[in-house]
Amino acid sequence: MALPDIKKNRASTKYGFGEIGLRIAWMIGMWVFRFSPRPCFGFRRWWLRLFGARVGKHVHLYPSSHVYYPWNLVIGDWSSIGEWALVYNLGKVSIGERVTISQRVHLCAGTHDYKDPAMPLIKSPITVGSAVWICADAFIGPGVSVADGAVVGACSVVVKDVPEWCVVAGNPAKLIKQRKMGQNDLSL
Repeated sequence: MALPDIKKNRASTKYGFGEIGLRIAWMIGMWVFRFSPRPCFGFRRWWLRLFGARVGKHVHLYPSSHVYYPWNLVIGDWSSIGEWALVYNLGKVSIGERVTISQRVHLCAGTHDYKDPAMPLIKSPITVGSAVWICADAFIGPGVSVADGAVVGACSVVVKDVPEWCVVAGNPAKLIKQRKMGQNDLSL
């Protein structure tokens, strides 16, 4: 059995001069984001937009959250990304309106083709619908869509699409029940 060829893996990923420059600028800019005072949500929205993110109104991004590539992020109005959440957005990550991404959630939009000895990078988008809650410490894998109104339980590992208005939990995540909103719901 052949071992992975790491040299071919590194040679398979090519970045242009512009992307390298943008990545270096963000490596520096990320520290400005990280050390901004906690209540400065407007500043962090503006800072991510400066680096190409499409960020809606009234979005809360906490200073300890980590967005790897702002130019691959779309986040709708009234959504939040909690403390220590990781948005590893090699592929595009799109988040709808009124979404709560809780603390330490990991959205991972990249993987490797483990069947190829060069293990090339695969960039697979993640889509999170509107009115979704992804609870603490959950992992959302590459290429996954979490449909409108869904809830992903704490510490869940989601590697398949999540249907709308349901609750999933576990490792791997499985359907627990349908989500029914009470009288105080905000219609989509």
